[in-house]
Amino acid sequence: MPNTVHRGPADRQAHTTEAKTLAGAYLPCTFVTEGASSLTQATAPAGHLRLLAARDFYSLGQLDANDPLKVAYASGDTGVAYILEPGQRYLVAVAAATYSFGQELTVAAAGRAAAAATGNQVVAFAREAGAKSAGDLIEVEIANCYAKP
Repeated sequence: MPNTVHRGPADRQAHTTEAKTLAGAYLPCTFVTEGASSLTQATAPAGHLRLLAARDFYSLGQLDANDPLKVAYASGDTGVAYILEPGQRYLVAVAAATYSFGQELTVAAAGRAAAAATGNQVVAFAREAGAKSAGDLIEVEIANCYAKP
């Protein structure tokens, strides 16, 4: 499968928002919140949490500096975001850390996923493991959100 934001399952179509103005310069694969006319970078779990899609909903198949998943939208650009559903899988930008398979993730600075601490809202689970730099993309599975005990 090419390096697309939505990873599956393939038997269900991912739903997206209508096109909206971005309130800042944001990278695809980061969490945003949906407002009436705009998408704003999320820094914590919030209502209408979405995942910013790539411009054409696909990438060129490589994860280098030229890949559309690594090129930020400009503030004021029009974009769409995925409406998150439990069980769906996506590529998501993460904070710098070492992740383990199945690790509980929350939304952190710059709209990136990070390890959930006690009391944080869990929004996803890591589907891969390893040391990651800030902004690296990993596959996650969306959780049925809950507060981490």
